[in-house]
Amino acid sequence: MNTGENTFPLIEVSGTSYEMGYQHGVQARQLVRNYLRWIEKMTGEPHELLCNCAMAFLPMFENLSVALVDEIRGLAKGADISFEEALLCQTRHEVAKAHGGGCTAFAITDSATADGNTIIGQNEDMRPEFSDITILLHVKPSDERPRALMVTCAGQLGHQGMNEYGVAHLINGLHSLDLEFRRAMFRYPLNRIMLEKRTVEECVSLLEQNRTCSAFNKVICDGQGSIADVEVRPGGVAIFTDDHPDWRIHTNHYLVPQFIPYDPDWLPDSKPRLERMRYLIKEQWGKITLDTMKAILADHEGDPAGICRHGEGHNHSIVGYIAEPAKGLFHVRKGHGCMGTWQAYKV
Repeated sequence: MNTGENTFPLIEVSGTSYEMGYQHGVQARQLVRNYLRWIEKMTGEPHELLCNCAMAFLPMFENLSVALVDEIRGLAKGADISFEEALLCQTRHEVAKAHGGGCTAFAITDSATADGNTIIGQNEDMRPEFSDITILLHVKPSDERPRALMVTCAGQLGHQGMNEYGVAHLINGLHSLDLEFRRAMFRYPLNRIMLEKRTVEECVSLLEQNRTCSAFNKVICDGQGSIADVEVRPGGVAIFTDDHPDWRIHTNHYLVPQFIPYDPDWLPDSKPRLERMRYLIKEQWGKITLDTMKAILADHEGDPAGICRHGEGHNHSIVGYIAEPAKGLFHVRKGHGCMGTWQAYKV
């Protein structure tokens, strides 16, 4: 495990699925246990009940990916925790019946950027405590699956990131007036399997084929210059098409017409953040670089709930990421957009 004062711990693993899970568990053992304690504290539920709840979903994990289940078994062994606890690490959001924080995501390409290449990124807004259990997980499978780098919680095998084919995906939390958590697939395993794909089309197909427990939005790109935005609900998915093919901007409310009636306006700052991000990108259209987007992710218009959020609704922009698929680089920021430190990683 590589660590630095201004960066998240970097966990690098390689080999079979079981070996990668085992190495992850060994390197991040204490952080994994801290994550489990945090889940228990956040839910207020007994540990045994949480584990039993997670185990009820095991058949769905097995249907999705036997390799992922093997990696979970390796994680349990390496971290010296039970298999049930390792599975719980993959189900935190839905087990907690959480609806996510406020996040601002973008994907721009072709005519929008200075060099015509794709740039995709976001501020992920969460409770500050998440910073203490966040890691960078760099997986290098020994089979045909691609290398991938993701920002995730210790013990959680799938979250936002990019793979060696330039497939990158980000997430925005969504809520719904009629949303009921049900027995269906979790977002984190799907996030990981998306990083085994080669194209945006394959990622969209994966989302279309798997019903989920909760609602969220995915902003996706690949190494061929394609970008997409998919709103996901337990009842189905819908693709959002923006007013220009070279950009997709999303915050925390529905934009697809058929889903808008389900929106409870649970984050009043979501619409102002969306409009502010669109304004700033339009202002720099055709000249946008990596540094442009870093500056936009630090924007404070509308404080305390600007693009760079400082505590509105208990959420802070404590982590940010920007992917440059054409360069194979994934940039990660620890801390708020206005004060945090960016570090570039080669996938």
